[in-house]
Formats: sequence, C-alpha cells, structure tokens
Amino acid sequence: TTQALLTLHTTKLAGLCQATDTIAHSLQALLERLPSPPTAAPAPSPPAEATSVPSFKASTVSHTNIPRPALPDAYDGDRAAGERFLQSCITYIQLSGEAFTSDVLKIAWVLSYIKTGRASTYAL
Repeated sequence: TTQALLTLHTTKLAGLCQATDTIAHSLQALLERLPSPPTAAPAPSPPAEATSVPSFKASTVSHTNIPRPALPDAYDGDRAAGERFLQSCITYIQLSGEAFTSDVLKIAWVLSYIKTGRASTYAL
C-alpha cells in the first residue's frame, strides 16, 4: 500500500541521513588531523581588471620539484572504497596544500568528487 511504501522510504531516508552525518563527522575529524599548511606572505593583488577564478588542479602547485598528486576517483558511496577515497583526498590535499586556503574549501573539493551512486544524494 501507499502508506507502507511511505513508511519504508521514510525509514530508508532516516538511515541515509544518519550515514551522511557519520560521513560528515568522519571528514571533519580527518580535516582536523591534517597539518596546517605553512603560512606564506600574501601574494600581491592582481590588477583590478583581472577576474580569474583559481583552479584547484594539481597544476596549481608552483614548485616544479613537488610531484603532482593523482586526483581521487569519483566516490559513489561504496563502503569498501570509502577508506581508499578518503586517503586519496587526504594525500591530494596534503600535497596541494597551498591551493586549499580553508577547511570549507577542502570540504567542498572533497564533496565535488561524490558524484554518483548513493553518496551523490548528500553531496548537493
């Protein structure tokens, strides 16, 4: 019946919300464990007419002797791949620290790789 389906979906949604909260707490805990990037002197301001948007690809690393990290694969919510995804994100952020100026930026970047499957519902 319609009521039974509604109850079933409500229960599943509650479980997914709880899983999302758990993932968010895990990501926050991981971000808190990351070392703070070294502070550098502020870069000179660009000319007023320049309106470029910063790129967060590995190529933004300005030192040629630093290896370019691989981008993480898109995460679909598969629990077996979750640890590998988080480790890939942590590695990338650590090696590209100067591109990530805030925790909000780090979180948004990680969420941008949650594109498919069950996890995509919560990365909007």
